[in-house]
Amino acid sequence: MKLEGAAAIISGGASGLGEATARELVDRGARVAILDRDGDRAEQLASELGDGALACTGDVTDEAQVGAAVEDAVEAFGEIRFACACAGIGWAERVVGKHGAAQLKPFETVIAVNLIGSFNLLRLAAAAMASNEPNDDGERGAVVMTASVAAFDGQIGQIAYSASKGGVVGMTLPAARDLAGRGIRVCTIAPGLFDTPLLAALPDAARESLGQSVPFPPRLGRPQEYGQLACDIAENTMLNGETIRLDGAIRMAPK
Repeated sequence: MKLEGAAAIISGGASGLGEATARELVDRGARVAILDRDGDRAEQLASELGDGALACTGDVTDEAQVGAAVEDAVEAFGEIRFACACAGIGWAERVVGKHGAAQLKPFETVIAVNLIGSFNLLRLAAAAMASNEPNDDGERGAVVMTASVAAFDGQIGQIAYSASKGGVVGMTLPAARDLAGRGIRVCTIAPGLFDTPLLAALPDAARESLGQSVPFPPRLGRPQEYGQLACDIAENTMLNGETIRLDGAIRMAPK
């Protein structure tokens, strides 16, 4: 897929990995719809990126809101060729802690945002892509979802987050197989320790210590490195049904 002139939609697109992907897409000549629950931040980023960017306010767990964002993107750009699911949240709690069994509601919320929200964008964006004219390879579009190394190396207290990201990994191959006949590819990126808003609240010393735990390079990942890989996946037609760890060779310890 050629990103120059192509249209994309990104959930969680106003900050962190999503923002970096939006910037990389625009740098490669693509147009991008920025879907985020924080509408003001989405508007600010879209204004900064220029005429090829569109701000959409919406919650990834809401069918109507994501559907409206996809429709707005198609109306603005004529079609969607690429989608990237970056919206995500975390919650730390042991299965059984000092106060007894883990709470059910936070677990359900993490699954709803990280897993169901990713599927929500996947299905609605893919449905829009299915009506695209295929390119010379028969391709109509591509989707990148975001998992985490926690899908494989979940730490103590990460059961909700790990379950949600493991679900994203588990969706990747069947989604790619489901959509192959329509010329739509699906891949997932599993980032390691990245310098995103989820880690921004930590003291600098703690963040530096986390970065030093990465074998190489011994630092936190940069959001733009995620954005580069997401765009590279879009441009490489042979990448399909694959989950790629982007983690500097880290394997997380139990805690």
